[in-house]
Amino acid sequence: MASDDLRIDSLLVHADRHVRGPSGDVTPPIHPTSTFAATDRALAAAATTPRNSGVYTRYGNPNHDEVAAVVARLEGTEAAMPLASGMAAISTTALALLDPGDHVVLQRGVYGGTATLATGLLARMGITHTAVDQADIAAWDAAIGPSTRLVLIETPSNPRVGITDIAAVSAHAHAHGAIVAVDSTFASPIHQRPFEHGADLVLHSATKYLGGHSDLIAGIVAGPDDLLGRIWETAIVTGGTLGPIDAWLLLRGLRTLGIRMARHSANAAAVAAALHAHPAVARVDHPSLPSDPGHAVAQRQMTGGFGGVLAFDVSDATTAERVIDGMRLAQRAVSLGGVESLVVRPAAMWPAGTDDDALERAGITAGLIRLAVGVEDPDDLVADVVSAVDRGTTSAPGRTDH
Repeated sequence: MASDDLRIDSLLVHADRHVRGPSGDVTPPIHPTSTFAATDRALAAAATTPRNSGVYTRYGNPNHDEVAAVVARLEGTEAAMPLASGMAAISTTALALLDPGDHVVLQRGVYGGTATLATGLLARMGITHTAVDQADIAAWDAAIGPSTRLVLIETPSNPRVGITDIAAVSAHAHAHGAIVAVDSTFASPIHQRPFEHGADLVLHSATKYLGGHSDLIAGIVAGPDDLLGRIWETAIVTGGTLGPIDAWLLLRGLRTLGIRMARHSANAAAVAAALHAHPAVARVDHPSLPSDPGHAVAQRQMTGGFGGVLAFDVSDATTAERVIDGMRLAQRAVSLGGVESLVVRPAAMWPAGTDDDALERAGITAGLIRLAVGVEDPDDLVADVVSAVDRGTTSAPGRTDH
């Protein structure tokens, strides 16, 4: 079936039909096999044929092919490859593209696992890094130099929902010959397609919005065939293979991604607006707010919404804990992107022993609350969050920004 003229919601349902087998199943079957019967020629070719789904599931599986077909069409890339987790996608990409002596530039405000990859494993391999303020284009420009081989962008970022200008950073990185990879987990392909703004690779923790039901762990990397081939070669050695059942669950989740993201984003915007008006809330971070520092850039590079995650500050840790305990709908749990609302206090999740200066550099205040808004009724959500803030705060500190 030709899909060149289909819009996103149709692609989510039909973009993988050309890679399915001839069985005629309306719902693709699960292929829970580790190995496949194959000819000697196929076995010999497996070691050099990227994403080979006819030999051994570590090399590829039909369920991987179906997920990859949908994500590649959504992102506008030549190829995509599912892996065992979001961190498998990021770490395998880095290991495939970097050598000792290379340099990486990334953001200060970034997912903790990505930061640990840079400061731990990559540092032990002799790969240096520079961390910059994601909104400071001059800082990106100054940090990217002759030895920079990889630029890692995360936008919107975790947990402050900050925005990085993909086009501006990519242009400077490419002038120095660096590869740009964008973690677009918080946006999903529904709201942001980094490849259209100059990125070379797009990364997702598919555990979140792509899966959408808090019932699988998966990652995705999408990009051109040549880069995906290099990443695949590393993936079959490191073995971060996505299981066929999880791949099938991920495909099922993708079918409703457009519908779910519209609701996630609208709900988050409604909650952000209500919190912005609350006198006891010191700061709200969500790019839907016109006063948000990233609003203008987000309007240029995001479409149809700004994602379902927001962050807000109350006066201190004790107050934040009371606010979280007062929420009826949001459950206290890590992760995001499921149909249910989840809430955490990021400072409580940070590694033990992290000093106040490190937390401040990462934008993690004691009273910071990250709320991943689900698909519940918007009026119920707003009422519940506002009521929790009302009950959890005993005074109204002065506003520190928008």
